[in-house]
Formats: sequence, C-alpha cells, structure tokens
Amino acid sequence: MTVATRIIPCLDVAAGRVVKGVNFVNLRDMGDPVELAAAYFRQGADEITFLDVTATVDERATTYDVVQRTAEEVFIPLTVGGGVRSAEDVARLLSVGADKVGVNSAAIARPGLVDEIADRFGAQVLVLSLDVKRSTAVESGFVVTTHGGRTETTLDALAWAREAIERGAGELLVNSIDADGTREGFDLELVSLMREVSSVPVIASGGAGSVEHFPPAVHAGADAVLAASVFHTGQLTVGEVKSALAAEGVEVRA
Repeated sequence: MTVATRIIPCLDVAAGRVVKGVNFVNLRDMGDPVELAAAYFRQGADEITFLDVTATVDERATTYDVVQRTAEEVFIPLTVGGGVRSAEDVARLLSVGADKVGVNSAAIARPGLVDEIADRFGAQVLVLSLDVKRSTAVESGFVVTTHGGRTETTLDALAWAREAIERGAGELLVNSIDADGTREGFDLELVSLMREVSSVPVIASGGAGSVEHFPPAVHAGADAVLAASVFHTGQLTVGEVKSALAAEGVEVRA
C-alpha cells in the first residue's frame, strides 16, 4: 500500500511569535503561532512542525505554554523542536501536547541522547532535525550545522543521518540552509542522497516557493514536504499544494 505524502507547515518561533528569514537570518514577524497552526489545520495540513529557532542559541528551553496552546487548537500530529537537551525535556513536551520531538544541536554534542530518547519513548517520537549546508570539507558535499544554522560542524550530513538512524531516530527532517527562505525550490540532490541512506521517512525542507516545487521533492525521495513562508504569507494554501501533487500522480490525504 502506498503511503500518502504529508504536507507540513512549519512554525519557526522566536519569543512567542512566528518568524521567517532567508538562510536563517534577518528574521521578521509572521504572526501568532496558535492562530497560524489553527488555520493550517483547517486547510488540511497533515502535521504541524513547531521549531523554537532561538532556544538553543539563547540556551533556554522551548516555550512550553505556546506548545500547549497550539496543541489545544490542532488535532493532527505536532512535532516540536528547539532547545531539547534531555529525555526529561521530551517527557515535558509530550505532556503539554507534542506528538513528536525534534532534536538537533544537543544530539550532535551528545549522540547518546538519541539512544536515550528512542529507548524511553520509541523511535516514532524522535525526529532528527538536520540543518545542512553544502561544503567541500566533507565527502558527501553536505555538512551539518547547529544553533539554527549559525555554527558549522565537521560532521558529514549523510554519515550523521546513518548513525542517528542506527541509534533510534524514527524520521529525518532535512533542511537545506542554502535554500531556506529563498523560494527557489528544494535542494533535490540533498533529498535524493538522504533517501539513499535512510531507512526511515525523510521530510524535505527549505526553498519552497511555488506549487511546482513540491512534486520534484517527492519524486527525489521525500516522504513529506515542509514549508513555512509560502504558507505564512498566504501565497499558497495546503490545499493548493495537495492539488499540485495529486496532479503529478502523488498520493495525498484528502
């Protein structure tokens, strides 16, 4: 049986507001996260991803009250990331309404965190978030970054993805820092390479600018497609993206 491709609006949140920039800089206010999440739920979004984009940089926890208020308004899976440093952080997020939790910087600093979360809560709860840049410094040509794309590591993105899956990550959220906010299309090479190494679902993120950008990402290997600014500005609706995918032969949920 074919699994339907998921459409996931992303709420990048800072100081309790949804923000968006280009290549993770020059962030501007896009609205209230609870209101936007509710609107996307009504539009037919399959999931919502909530990323507290400054939690790690500011060395603080995710804003739990905003997560709870969001969870009370939407009745589809909610993934929350940003500032998650321990299994206890995961437990608290699940207690306020998150269905899945994304980890990034803390898992890179301490890979055993992936094992701890997967062992305690199950792989289905754990999303490995990868903020990836092109780089000639690593074999694959793609390097992992941390702290919202601000800090470049020496980790090969494909090698890290493989390791995290072995440790128990149940899904990969692959965000192209180079494409992020540009609206010039997903990094199809990155998506394809991640598909080759991954035994778990791959979410493509970064670069969506029109309905025409979504089908190629799925054909490149994405199980789900994530976008932010095109939804926040009203340029596209979830329904329009689903219609474009269906027209290209991609199965989507009605």
